[in-house]
Amino acid sequence: MRTESPRPTRPAFRWVRPSRFTFMAGLLAAAPALLVFACGDDDGTGPRGRRPLDPQLVAQGKEIFRFDTFGDEVYWTDTLRMNEVIESAVSPAAALGVGLKVDADALPAAVKQAIAAGDVDLDDPATTLALLELDAVVGVKGMVETVNGVKRLTRVGITCALCHSTVDNSFAPGIGKRLDGWPNRDLNVGAIVALSPAVPDELRAILNGWGPGFYDPRINIDGLNTPIVIPPAFGLRDVAKETYTAEGPVSYWNAYVAVTQMHGQGSFEDPRLGIDINASPDLVTSKLPALREYQFSLEAPTPPAGSFDAAAAARGEQLFKGDAGCAECHDPRNSFTDINSNILHAPSETGMDPAYAQRTTQKQYRTTPLRGAWQHPPYFHDGSAATLADVVAHYNSFLKLGLSAQQRADLVEYLKSL
Repeated sequence: MRTESPRPTRPAFRWVRPSRFTFMAGLLAAAPALLVFACGDDDGTGPRGRRPLDPQLVAQGKEIFRFDTFGDEVYWTDTLRMNEVIESAVSPAAALGVGLKVDADALPAAVKQAIAAGDVDLDDPATTLALLELDAVVGVKGMVETVNGVKRLTRVGITCALCHSTVDNSFAPGIGKRLDGWPNRDLNVGAIVALSPAVPDELRAILNGWGPGFYDPRINIDGLNTPIVIPPAFGLRDVAKETYTAEGPVSYWNAYVAVTQMHGQGSFEDPRLGIDINASPDLVTSKLPALREYQFSLEAPTPPAGSFDAAAAARGEQLFKGDAGCAECHDPRNSFTDINSNILHAPSETGMDPAYAQRTTQKQYRTTPLRGAWQHPPYFHDGSAATLADVVAHYNSFLKLGLSAQQRADLVEYLKSL
Protein backbone atom coordinates (compact mmCIF):
# COMPACT_ATOMS: atom_id res chain seq x y z
CA MET A 1 0.00 0.00 0.00
CA ARG A 2 1.47 3.37 -0.98
CA THR A 3 -0.12 6.47 0.42
CA GLU A 4 1.18 8.90 -2.20
CA SER A 5 -0.60 11.82 -0.64
CA PRO A 6 -0.63 15.55 0.11
CA ARG A 7 2.16 17.83 -0.66
CA PRO A 8 3.27 22.03 -0.94
CA THR A 9 2.02 24.24 -1.94
CA ARG A 10 -0.22 26.86 -0.25
CA PRO A 11 -1.35 32.28 -4.01
CA ALA A 12 -0.48 34.56 -6.98
CA PHE A 13 1.13 35.43 -10.27
CA ARG A 14 4.17 36.72 -12.07
CA TRP A 15 4.89 34.93 -15.25
CA VAL A 16 8.05 32.96 -15.41
CA ARG A 17 7.13 32.04 -18.93
CA PRO A 18 4.35 33.50 -21.07
CA SER A 19 1.16 31.47 -21.16
CA ARG A 20 -2.50 31.90 -21.82
CA PHE A 21 -2.90 33.00 -18.21
CA THR A 22 -0.70 36.02 -18.23
CA PHE A 23 -1.68 37.02 -14.73
CA MET A 24 -1.56 33.99 -12.48
CA ALA A 25 1.48 32.87 -10.79
CA GLY A 26 0.59 30.69 -8.02
CA LEU A 27 0.22 30.94 -4.41
CA LEU A 28 1.65 29.51 -1.45
CA ALA A 29 1.31 25.90 -1.86
CA ALA A 30 4.12 25.95 -0.26
CA ALA A 31 5.80 28.25 1.72
CA PRO A 32 7.09 25.23 3.33
CA ALA A 33 9.36 22.98 1.80
CA LEU A 34 12.18 22.29 -0.64
CA LEU A 35 15.14 23.01 -3.05
CA VAL A 36 17.54 21.10 -5.23
CA PHE A 37 19.15 23.22 -7.90
CA ALA A 38 19.28 26.54 -6.11
CA CYS A 39 20.17 25.08 -2.74
CA GLY A 40 20.99 21.67 -1.37
CA ASP A 41 20.05 20.19 2.00
CA ASP A 42 22.86 17.66 2.28
CA ASP A 43 23.94 19.14 5.59
CA GLY A 44 23.86 16.15 7.92
CA THR A 45 20.22 16.69 8.78
CA GLY A 46 17.66 14.17 7.61
CA PRO A 47 18.11 10.57 6.55
CA ARG A 48 21.83 11.08 6.09
CA GLY A 49 22.33 11.65 9.81
CA ARG A 50 20.71 13.76 12.52
CA ARG A 51 22.90 16.65 13.59
CA PRO A 52 21.54 18.79 16.45
CA LEU A 53 19.40 21.68 15.27
CA ASP A 54 20.79 25.17 15.81
CA PRO A 55 18.43 26.97 18.27
CA GLN A 56 19.38 30.39 16.93
CA LEU A 57 18.70 29.36 13.35
CA VAL A 58 15.42 27.76 14.41
CA ALA A 59 14.32 31.02 16.04
CA GLN A 60 15.29 33.02 12.97
CA GLY A 61 13.49 30.56 10.72
CA LYS A 62 10.35 30.79 12.81
CA GLU A 63 10.21 34.54 12.24
CA ILE A 64 10.81 34.05 8.50
CA PHE A 65 8.16 31.32 8.23
CA ARG A 66 5.56 33.39 10.04
CA PHE A 67 6.26 36.96 9.04
CA ASP A 68 8.64 37.32 6.06
CA THR A 69 7.06 38.23 2.72
CA PHE A 70 10.36 38.24 0.81
CA GLY A 71 9.20 41.53 -0.69
CA ASP A 72 6.13 40.01 -2.35
CA GLU A 73 4.03 43.09 -1.53
CA VAL A 74 4.98 44.40 -4.96
CA TYR A 75 2.97 41.60 -6.52
CA TRP A 76 0.06 41.36 -4.10
CA THR A 77 -0.38 45.12 -3.89
CA ASP A 78 0.77 46.67 -7.14
CA THR A 79 -0.25 43.85 -9.49
CA LEU A 80 -3.20 42.09 -7.84
CA ARG A 81 -4.41 45.14 -5.87
CA MET A 82 -5.46 42.89 -3.01
CA ASN A 83 -5.07 45.77 -0.57
CA GLU A 84 -8.02 47.48 -2.28
CA VAL A 85 -10.09 44.30 -2.14
CA ILE A 86 -9.35 43.66 1.53
CA GLU A 87 -10.01 47.16 2.81
CA SER A 88 -13.27 47.52 0.89
CA ALA A 89 -14.85 44.06 0.95
CA VAL A 90 -13.12 41.51 3.22
CA SER A 91 -14.60 41.47 6.71
CA PRO A 92 -13.29 39.11 9.40
CA ALA A 93 -16.33 36.92 8.83
CA ALA A 94 -15.59 36.77 5.09
CA ALA A 95 -11.89 36.09 5.75
CA LEU A 96 -12.70 33.23 8.11
CA GLY A 97 -15.17 31.95 5.53
CA VAL A 98 -12.40 31.41 2.98
CA GLY A 99 -10.16 29.74 5.54
CA LEU A 100 -7.93 32.53 6.77
CA LYS A 101 -6.94 32.12 10.43
CA VAL A 102 -6.42 34.51 13.35
CA ASP A 103 -3.62 34.12 15.89
CA ALA A 104 -5.26 34.49 19.29
CA ASP A 105 -1.91 35.13 20.96
CA ALA A 106 -1.56 38.33 18.91
CA LEU A 107 -4.84 39.72 20.25
CA PRO A 108 -4.74 41.97 23.33
CA ALA A 109 -6.87 40.78 26.24
CA ALA A 110 -9.29 43.67 25.75
CA VAL A 111 -9.87 42.68 22.13
CA LYS A 112 -10.50 39.06 23.09
CA GLN A 113 -13.00 40.16 25.70
CA ALA A 114 -14.77 42.41 23.20
CA ILE A 115 -14.98 39.60 20.62
CA ALA A 116 -16.32 37.18 23.22
CA ALA A 117 -18.91 39.74 24.30
CA GLY A 118 -20.03 40.33 20.74
CA ASP A 119 -18.85 43.93 20.81
CA VAL A 120 -16.59 43.61 17.74
CA ASP A 121 -18.20 43.95 14.33
CA LEU A 122 -16.92 40.91 12.43
CA ASP A 123 -18.80 42.02 9.31
CA ASP A 124 -16.84 45.26 8.93
CA PRO A 125 -13.67 45.32 6.74
CA ALA A 126 -12.32 47.98 9.09
CA THR A 127 -12.02 45.26 11.72
CA THR A 128 -9.87 43.26 9.32
CA LEU A 129 -7.52 46.22 9.03
CA ALA A 130 -7.32 46.37 12.83
CA LEU A 131 -6.39 42.67 12.93
CA LEU A 132 -3.71 43.23 10.28
CA GLU A 133 -2.29 46.08 12.37
CA LEU A 134 -1.92 43.57 15.21
CA ASP A 135 -0.14 41.02 12.96
CA ALA A 136 -2.94 38.66 13.90
CA VAL A 137 -3.95 37.29 10.49
CA VAL A 138 -1.90 34.13 9.94
CA GLY A 139 0.23 34.36 6.80
CA VAL A 140 -0.85 37.86 5.79
CA LYS A 141 1.20 41.02 6.39
CA GLY A 142 -0.40 44.40 5.93
CA MET A 143 0.72 48.01 6.29
CA VAL A 144 -2.13 50.14 7.61
CA GLU A 145 -1.68 53.90 7.45
CA THR A 146 -3.89 56.89 8.13
CA VAL A 147 -4.56 58.76 4.88
CA ASN A 148 -6.65 61.95 5.08
CA GLY A 149 -7.93 60.86 8.45
CA VAL A 150 -8.95 57.38 7.25
CA LYS A 151 -7.27 54.04 7.97
CA ARG A 152 -6.07 52.57 4.67
CA LEU A 153 -4.37 49.28 3.82
CA THR A 154 -1.52 50.63 1.71
CA ARG A 155 0.54 47.43 1.28
CA VAL A 156 -0.18 43.72 1.69
CA GLY A 157 1.84 40.54 1.23
CA ILE A 158 1.82 36.88 2.23
CA THR A 159 4.15 34.54 4.11
CA CYS A 160 4.83 30.80 4.25
CA ALA A 161 2.34 30.48 7.11
CA LEU A 162 -0.62 31.32 4.87
CA CYS A 163 -0.89 27.77 3.53
CA HIS A 164 1.26 25.83 5.97
CA SER A 165 -0.10 26.93 9.32
CA THR A 166 -3.47 26.77 10.93
CA VAL A 167 -4.79 27.36 14.46
CA ASP A 168 -6.23 25.11 17.15
CA ASN A 169 -9.61 26.94 17.32
CA SER A 170 -9.13 27.28 21.09
CA PHE A 171 -10.70 30.76 21.19
CA ALA A 172 -13.33 30.37 18.46
CA PRO A 173 -13.59 28.64 15.06
CA GLY A 174 -10.67 29.95 13.01
CA ILE A 175 -9.17 31.78 16.00
CA GLY A 176 -6.61 30.15 18.28
CA LYS A 177 -2.98 29.27 18.84
CA ARG A 178 -0.80 28.74 15.77
CA LEU A 179 -0.05 25.23 14.56
CA ASP A 180 2.92 25.79 12.29
CA GLY A 181 3.52 23.10 9.69
CA TRP A 182 -0.09 21.93 9.70
CA PRO A 183 -1.60 22.40 6.24
CA ASN A 184 -4.51 24.82 6.16
CA ARG A 185 -7.06 22.58 4.48
CA ASP A 186 -9.75 25.24 5.02
CA LEU A 187 -7.87 27.81 2.96
CA ASN A 188 -9.56 28.55 -0.35
CA VAL A 189 -6.59 30.08 -2.14
CA GLY A 190 -8.31 30.12 -5.49
CA ALA A 191 -11.34 32.01 -4.20
CA ILE A 192 -9.07 34.54 -2.47
CA VAL A 193 -6.99 35.29 -5.56
CA ALA A 194 -10.12 35.34 -7.73
CA LEU A 195 -11.21 38.46 -5.83
CA SER A 196 -8.43 40.44 -7.51
CA PRO A 197 -9.66 42.87 -10.18
CA ALA A 198 -6.49 42.01 -12.14
CA VAL A 199 -7.53 38.40 -12.73
CA PRO A 200 -9.17 37.74 -16.12
CA ASP A 201 -12.57 36.06 -16.15
CA GLU A 202 -11.34 32.76 -17.63
CA LEU A 203 -8.74 32.37 -14.91
CA ARG A 204 -11.18 33.50 -12.22
CA ALA A 205 -13.49 30.62 -13.12
CA ILE A 206 -10.60 28.15 -12.81
CA LEU A 207 -9.50 29.53 -9.46
CA ASN A 208 -13.01 29.39 -8.05
CA GLY A 209 -13.13 25.74 -9.04
CA TRP A 210 -10.22 24.65 -6.86
CA GLY A 211 -12.00 24.61 -3.51
CA PRO A 212 -10.64 24.68 0.06
CA GLY A 213 -7.28 23.03 0.65
CA PHE A 214 -6.23 22.83 -3.01
CA TYR A 215 -3.68 24.75 -5.03
CA ASP A 216 -1.89 24.39 -8.36
CA PRO A 217 1.77 25.43 -7.98
CA ARG A 218 2.46 25.12 -11.72
CA ILE A 219 -0.45 26.86 -13.41
CA ASN A 220 1.65 29.97 -13.97
CA ILE A 221 4.45 27.85 -15.43
CA ASP A 222 2.60 25.73 -17.99
CA GLY A 223 -0.95 27.12 -18.08
CA LEU A 224 -2.49 23.75 -17.15
CA ASN A 225 -4.82 23.09 -14.24
CA THR A 226 -4.52 20.06 -11.95
CA PRO A 227 -4.78 21.42 -8.38
CA ILE A 228 -3.23 19.35 -5.61
CA VAL A 229 -3.79 19.16 -1.88
CA ILE A 230 -1.81 21.64 0.21
CA PRO A 231 0.79 19.43 1.96
CA PRO A 232 1.97 19.54 5.57
CA ALA A 233 5.29 21.19 6.39
CA PHE A 234 5.97 19.07 9.46
CA GLY A 235 7.95 15.84 9.69
CA LEU A 236 10.40 16.86 6.95
CA ARG A 237 13.67 16.40 8.79
CA ASP A 238 14.22 12.74 7.92
CA VAL A 239 12.91 12.87 4.37
CA ALA A 240 15.39 13.25 1.53
CA LYS A 241 13.11 15.01 -0.96
CA GLU A 242 9.90 16.92 -0.58
CA THR A 243 6.75 17.40 -2.66
CA TYR A 244 4.57 14.75 -4.20
CA THR A 245 7.00 14.36 -7.10
CA ALA A 246 10.31 14.79 -5.23
CA GLU A 247 11.87 17.58 -7.27
CA GLY A 248 14.30 18.29 -4.46
CA PRO A 249 14.85 18.75 -0.71
CA VAL A 250 13.21 21.30 1.58
CA SER A 251 15.07 24.39 0.43
CA TYR A 252 14.28 23.67 -3.21
CA TRP A 253 10.57 24.04 -2.72
CA ASN A 254 11.00 26.95 -0.34
CA ALA A 255 12.88 28.82 -3.04
CA TYR A 256 10.52 27.72 -5.83
CA VAL A 257 7.48 28.86 -3.89
CA ALA A 258 8.95 32.06 -2.50
CA VAL A 259 10.05 33.24 -5.94
CA THR A 260 7.60 31.78 -8.46
CA GLN A 261 4.43 31.43 -6.35
CA MET A 262 4.53 34.03 -3.57
CA HIS A 263 6.33 36.30 -6.03
CA GLY A 264 8.96 37.38 -3.56
CA GLN A 265 12.05 39.21 -4.71
CA GLY A 266 14.57 36.40 -5.03
CA SER A 267 16.56 34.21 -7.38
CA PHE A 268 15.60 30.72 -8.52
CA GLU A 269 16.92 28.51 -11.29
CA ASP A 270 15.80 25.10 -12.49
CA PRO A 271 16.78 24.36 -16.09
CA ARG A 272 14.50 21.31 -16.05
CA LEU A 273 11.55 23.69 -15.88
CA GLY A 274 13.08 26.43 -17.99
CA ILE A 275 13.12 28.81 -15.00
CA ASP A 276 15.99 31.25 -14.55
CA ILE A 277 15.09 34.21 -12.31
CA ASN A 278 17.73 36.51 -10.93
CA ALA A 279 16.82 39.30 -8.52
CA SER A 280 18.92 42.07 -7.05
CA PRO A 281 18.73 42.44 -4.18
CA ASP A 282 17.83 38.82 -3.52
CA LEU A 283 15.54 38.76 -0.46
CA VAL A 284 15.08 34.97 -0.46
CA THR A 285 18.28 32.93 -0.80
CA SER A 286 20.08 34.07 2.35
CA LYS A 287 17.03 33.13 4.45
CA LEU A 288 16.67 29.57 3.19
CA PRO A 289 19.00 27.89 5.74
CA ALA A 290 17.14 29.37 8.73
CA LEU A 291 13.75 28.63 7.17
CA ARG A 292 14.78 25.03 6.60
CA GLU A 293 16.07 24.72 10.17
CA TYR A 294 12.73 25.82 11.57
CA GLN A 295 10.83 23.44 9.33
CA PHE A 296 13.11 20.61 10.43
CA SER A 297 12.13 21.43 14.03
CA LEU A 298 8.44 20.85 13.27
CA GLU A 299 7.72 17.26 14.23
CA ALA A 300 4.66 15.42 12.99
CA PRO A 301 1.86 15.68 15.57
CA THR A 302 1.10 12.64 17.68
CA PRO A 303 -2.43 11.24 17.45
CA PRO A 304 -4.85 12.45 20.13
CA ALA A 305 -5.43 10.13 23.05
CA GLY A 306 -8.25 7.70 22.37
CA SER A 307 -8.33 8.45 18.63
CA PHE A 308 -7.52 4.89 17.58
CA ASP A 309 -8.03 1.33 18.78
CA ALA A 310 -4.65 0.16 20.10
CA ALA A 311 -5.38 -3.55 19.75
CA ALA A 312 -6.60 -3.13 16.18
CA ALA A 313 -3.59 -0.91 15.42
CA ALA A 314 -1.24 -3.66 16.64
CA ARG A 315 -2.90 -6.14 14.30
CA GLY A 316 -2.75 -3.56 11.52
CA GLU A 317 0.97 -3.05 12.08
CA GLN A 318 1.59 -6.75 11.48
CA LEU A 319 -0.41 -6.59 8.26
CA PHE A 320 1.39 -3.40 7.22
CA LYS A 321 4.77 -5.05 7.62
CA GLY A 322 3.62 -8.42 6.36
CA ASP A 323 0.83 -9.66 4.12
CA ALA A 324 -0.43 -6.26 2.96
CA GLY A 325 3.05 -5.34 1.71
CA CYS A 326 2.76 -1.67 2.69
CA ALA A 327 6.25 -1.58 4.21
CA GLU A 328 7.86 -2.40 0.87
CA CYS A 329 7.54 1.28 0.01
CA HIS A 330 6.44 2.87 3.31
CA ASP A 331 9.48 1.49 5.15
CA PRO A 332 8.95 2.06 8.92
CA ARG A 333 12.74 1.94 9.41
CA ASN A 334 13.24 4.81 6.98
CA SER A 335 10.60 7.43 7.80
CA PHE A 336 7.87 5.41 6.08
CA THR A 337 9.12 6.21 2.58
CA ASP A 338 11.47 4.78 -0.01
CA ILE A 339 12.39 8.21 -1.39
CA ASN A 340 15.34 8.07 1.02
CA SER A 341 16.58 5.26 -1.23
CA ASN A 342 15.97 7.51 -4.25
CA ILE A 343 12.98 5.47 -5.43
CA LEU A 344 10.04 7.00 -7.29
CA HIS A 345 6.96 5.31 -8.68
CA ALA A 346 5.18 5.56 -12.00
CA PRO A 347 1.50 6.50 -11.61
CA SER A 348 0.60 3.13 -13.11
CA GLU A 349 2.27 1.35 -10.17
CA THR A 350 -0.08 2.88 -7.64
CA GLY A 351 -3.24 3.61 -9.59
CA MET A 352 -2.75 7.36 -9.38
CA ASP A 353 -3.94 9.92 -11.89
CA PRO A 354 -0.82 10.72 -13.96
CA ALA A 355 -1.86 14.25 -15.01
CA TYR A 356 0.02 16.17 -12.33
CA ALA A 357 3.14 13.99 -12.52
CA GLN A 358 3.37 14.60 -16.25
CA ARG A 359 3.74 18.33 -15.57
CA THR A 360 6.77 17.82 -13.30
CA THR A 361 10.43 17.12 -13.85
CA GLN A 362 10.22 13.57 -12.50
CA LYS A 363 7.00 12.32 -14.17
CA GLN A 364 6.59 10.00 -11.15
CA TYR A 365 5.31 10.17 -7.60
CA ARG A 366 7.12 9.92 -4.30
CA THR A 367 6.03 7.56 -1.53
CA THR A 368 4.63 9.95 1.04
CA PRO A 369 5.81 9.55 4.67
CA LEU A 370 2.96 8.56 6.98
CA ARG A 371 3.73 10.22 10.32
CA GLY A 372 0.81 12.48 11.24
CA ALA A 373 -1.40 11.09 8.46
CA TRP A 374 -4.37 11.15 10.86
CA GLN A 375 -4.22 14.95 10.80
CA HIS A 376 -4.56 15.93 7.16
CA PRO A 377 -7.29 14.35 5.05
CA PRO A 378 -8.01 14.16 2.16
CA TYR A 379 -5.26 11.89 0.85
CA PHE A 380 -3.23 11.32 -2.32
CA HIS A 381 -1.84 14.31 -4.21
CA ASP A 382 -5.24 15.08 -5.73
CA GLY A 383 -7.34 14.50 -2.62
CA SER A 384 -9.13 11.60 -4.28
CA ALA A 385 -9.23 9.57 -1.04
CA ALA A 386 -11.40 11.33 1.52
CA THR A 387 -10.40 9.11 4.43
CA LEU A 388 -7.72 6.63 5.44
CA ALA A 389 -10.32 3.92 4.89
CA ASP A 390 -10.57 5.09 1.29
CA VAL A 391 -6.78 4.88 0.97
CA VAL A 392 -6.75 1.28 2.17
CA ALA A 393 -9.72 0.40 -0.05
CA HIS A 394 -7.97 1.88 -3.09
CA TYR A 395 -4.86 -0.23 -2.65
CA ASN A 396 -6.77 -3.33 -1.67
CA SER A 397 -8.60 -3.06 -4.97
CA PHE A 398 -5.81 -1.81 -7.23
CA LEU A 399 -3.12 -4.16 -5.93
CA LYS A 400 -5.58 -7.04 -5.49
CA LEU A 401 -4.50 -7.59 -1.88
CA GLY A 402 -7.58 -9.58 -0.95
CA LEU A 403 -7.85 -8.08 2.53
CA SER A 404 -10.95 -8.81 4.58
CA ALA A 405 -13.10 -6.03 6.04
CA GLN A 406 -11.51 -6.65 9.45
CA GLN A 407 -8.00 -6.49 8.04
CA ARG A 408 -8.78 -3.24 6.23
CA ALA A 409 -10.18 -1.78 9.44
CA ASP A 410 -7.07 -2.87 11.37
CA LEU A 411 -4.80 -1.19 8.82
CA VAL A 412 -6.77 2.03 9.16
CA GLU A 413 -6.31 1.97 12.94
CA TYR A 414 -2.57 1.49 12.48
CA LEU A 415 -2.36 4.45 10.08
CA LYS A 416 -4.29 6.55 12.60
CA SER A 417 -1.73 5.64 15.26
CA LEU A 418 1.30 6.99 13.38
